[in-house]
Amino acid sequence: STSSVCATPLTVMVIFMVPLGSTEGWVTDCGAPPDPTPIVVQPPAPTFPCGRCLTEGMEPSISRSGAVILAAGGSVRFGAGSKLLAPLHGRPLVAHAVQAAIDAGVFDEVAVVCGAVPLHGVVPDGVVLVPNPDWASGQASSVHAGLQWAEGAGFDSVVVGLGDQPGVTSEAWRLVATAEVAEPIVVATYDGQRGNPVRLHRSIWELLPIEGDEGARALTRRRPELVGAVPCPGTMVDIDTQEDLDRWN
Repeated sequence: STSSVCATPLTVMVIFMVPLGSTEGWVTDCGAPPDPTPIVVQPPAPTFPCGRCLTEGMEPSISRSGAVILAAGGSVRFGAGSKLLAPLHGRPLVAHAVQAAIDAGVFDEVAVVCGAVPLHGVVPDGVVLVPNPDWASGQASSVHAGLQWAEGAGFDSVVVGLGDQPGVTSEAWRLVATAEVAEPIVVATYDGQRGNPVRLHRSIWELLPIEGDEGARALTRRRPELVGAVPCPGTMVDIDTQEDLDRWN
């Protein structure tokens, strides 16, 4: 639900209290005592029909949202080369995750957090590359880099996914981004299991860790009351090894 604050002018009356029978020392040209004691009396607050602002034509605030794909890791279990650049159905693995976020069609901007390997020329034009020089310290640093970008862009929320999960569909991105839930964190679920992507409202960004190998997961465990869930199609399977990729190709 969206609340609005009405700016309605109020009339304020100021009454000066003067001791009875004591007019000595008054300034005769304005009729005011030299040191009055003011009492401010405010009229009752105005009431509006149905609690809505009477001002017509007011534009509601527009929520801005960005997508962030984490793709800064070093692919330590993949073997030779980077898994993010490994071909899957004729395209680099990371390109599948980026395209899914783009195809959701609900984001003001899409960004990719990069680190271990350069991704220039890999992601489509218009996608923002956010460097994370601290990528080796763990996933939390990549989430933090993405949130810094989102804050600078003026976003109200971000939806975060991983670059090595080609089974996360554009529909999952869209459902998580547009879910009408009260909780500031919204996670995708697959057959009842929590996964990615995850929507993070700016009100909880400062609660997220800035170091370690967990992003929002630590916060969702510690503060379950902040988390809502949305059932999504697809799968949250990671591509970690060459064998994982072979099963997809």
